[in-house]
Amino acid sequence: MPRTGRRDPTIVTHAGRAPRENKGFVNPPVYHASTVLFPSMAAMRRCEADPFNTQENGYNYGRLGTPTSEALEDAVNTLEQGYGTISVSSGLAAISTALLAVLEAGDHLLVTDSAYFPTRKFCDGPLRRFGVETTYYPPEIGAGIAEMIRPNTRAIFLEAPGSMTFEMQDVPAIAQVAAARDILTLIDNTWATPLFFKPLTHGVDISLHAATKYIVGHADAMLGTMSCRTAETWRKVKMTAVQLGQCAGPDDIYLGIRGLRSMSARLRQHQEAGLTVARWLQGRPEVDRVLHPALPEDPGHALWQRDFSGACGLFAMVLKPVPDIAVDAFIDNLALFGLGASWGGYESLILPGYPNRFRTATRFAGPGPLIRLHIGLEDPADLMADLDAGFGHMARAIADAAA
Repeated sequence: MPRTGRRDPTIVTHAGRAPRENKGFVNPPVYHASTVLFPSMAAMRRCEADPFNTQENGYNYGRLGTPTSEALEDAVNTLEQGYGTISVSSGLAAISTALLAVLEAGDHLLVTDSAYFPTRKFCDGPLRRFGVETTYYPPEIGAGIAEMIRPNTRAIFLEAPGSMTFEMQDVPAIAQVAAARDILTLIDNTWATPLFFKPLTHGVDISLHAATKYIVGHADAMLGTMSCRTAETWRKVKMTAVQLGQCAGPDDIYLGIRGLRSMSARLRQHQEAGLTVARWLQGRPEVDRVLHPALPEDPGHALWQRDFSGACGLFAMVLKPVPDIAVDAFIDNLALFGLGASWGGYESLILPGYPNRFRTATRFAGPGPLIRLHIGLEDPADLMADLDAGFGHMARAIADAAA
């Protein structure tokens, strides 16, 4: 599908579909496949020579790809404006596979201090055991990251904004510094999705998504994608995924394809409702500040406004000092916000955050607890009423503790 002349809402509706090749059916079929039967020895040899060239050689084995996985990968890749996209079993699988593809023993990796905690655990666990050293950098460092680069630095991992504390990063500046030194850059782009930010067009080499979240959109499947800017990077990442046995299940891929079709409409609602609730929280006496880069008061707003075309429904608030018992009373008495990990589905979620338990390069400054919210597709007036009631329970818990 051509990338030029069509806008993203049109692309998410049409990319990855080929009704004329599927007997006229609008949606691609779901291939439940392991074994592929070859029509001849010559066909098998062609696949063995280049197992990833399915257009020329046909399919090799279910784990290497099917028409179902290609449909999702083509659609995401068209949005990302990359050379190629690879689907895997989860967002963390995308992160770990991509890092393993570009690093080896003795290498040095730079990772933003605001990274998704499972990313950090992978760097401090398996990567360390495999002989890769990780250094965490301040998210706002920008081009100053040049001072942290070593002779053996091979990759820089970004996340913009951080999915717990929401610091923005100067992605083009970091990518430019990295490219000048032949260092690969990777970014967790789950927050923005390919609709609101296209890292590959800003010089990043690999754009990663927990498609579990906004691409699937319904909290019912695990899925990850890795989009690569060049053929060389794509082949390296694809080969690593195959060697690790990484692939996504066909039904989860199909749920990703289905979710993708409505993502543009859903994100508009997430953005509008999220900003409505965020602005309301800014006026609450219990709240010290709201962490949301689309708010003009946010320190990262200028970067967000320059590079991004929208915002999702995920942000955080920092409360004024309150005891844990009051936070528990607030969260436990909410009716519409579920207490749980993940985000990006149709439902609203809430989760306490403890960034200083993990950071090493920076300290997160906040007078009180950090609470992350995902604003789902409910009416924001109902969500604000629910939060208002929760704040009432918080006040009563404080009063009871003081009595």
